[in-house]
Amino acid sequence: MTISQATDQSIEQAADILRDGGLVAFPTETVYGLGANALDGQAVAKIFEAKNRPSFNPLIVHVADARQADIYVEMNDKARAVAGTFWPGPISLILPKKKDGGVSDLVSAGLETLAVRVPSHPVAQKLLKACNVPIAAPSANASGEPSATTPMHVTESLGENAPFILAGGASEVGLESTVLDLTGNVPKIVRPGAVTAEDLEPLIGEVEVDTGNPDKPTSPGQLLKHYAPSLPVRLHAIDVAQEEALLGFGPLKFMGVQGGGFAKDLPAGQVMNLSEKGDLHEAAANLFAMLRALDNPKFSAIAVMDIPKTGLGLAINDRLERAARGK
Repeated sequence: MTISQATDQSIEQAADILRDGGLVAFPTETVYGLGANALDGQAVAKIFEAKNRPSFNPLIVHVADARQADIYVEMNDKARAVAGTFWPGPISLILPKKKDGGVSDLVSAGLETLAVRVPSHPVAQKLLKACNVPIAAPSANASGEPSATTPMHVTESLGENAPFILAGGASEVGLESTVLDLTGNVPKIVRPGAVTAEDLEPLIGEVEVDTGNPDKPTSPGQLLKHYAPSLPVRLHAIDVAQEEALLGFGPLKFMGVQGGGFAKDLPAGQVMNLSEKGDLHEAAANLFAMLRALDNPKFSAIAVMDIPKTGLGLAINDRLERAARGK
């Protein structure tokens, strides 16, 4: 583990780590974030592994300014009004995700929306400009523990799972950003924070506050939607029916087709493999994109091979079990 005071040299070092697929804990004005390159699915998978998150929930993407946000989300008039007043600052906006933006499906947990924000902390700003990639970052603490607001909090909670910590003092706000959903007819705060409905209404009119059910997995901030395919999902498959699609993991050479034949000989569009070499990081990065690709009405269901319930496999299985239940 390295804790480095934020200097021009250490910020460049952190930027190199992010571009190379590593993790960096860094300060924002709200809390410390555990960041990865949002364009790199395998890097994002390391966040969930480090935090021991029980499920793949959407992550907030940090960008340098509204112009960079426009690369990844559809900025509407209300978004521009909020951004013009409160960015940089402690508010995240949920907006439609641009299909050609390149943000990993793992960041949005397969949803067609994305939460973005522009942090005001000078170290976060310098880091975003130095690495020149969007940074996906939840709070830098283990799941279920209080958010980290100092470098020491990060080390106490994550230990060696936060290999590089960019130290920039204590967070000023100490509370996660407000999350404002701008995808519906009426703007909705789905996670309260420093920016309130009263602050926003003079700019964009009526704002609802709906924090959802705190007993269910949520993020960014009490957002209870999760991607699930429209086809039935059949788990623990030891073979595949002729009319099913197959989501594989590891070698397929012993996977048979009901009625005769081998899964490896099925058409390419009917079979996808999360990771032929059995790499859980690769599997996590591919999970949502491959589920979407196989979610085709020409198939009767999606058969899924067993995935180990260790490390990231726990989160992958959690998401697949939710998909099988249709939630």
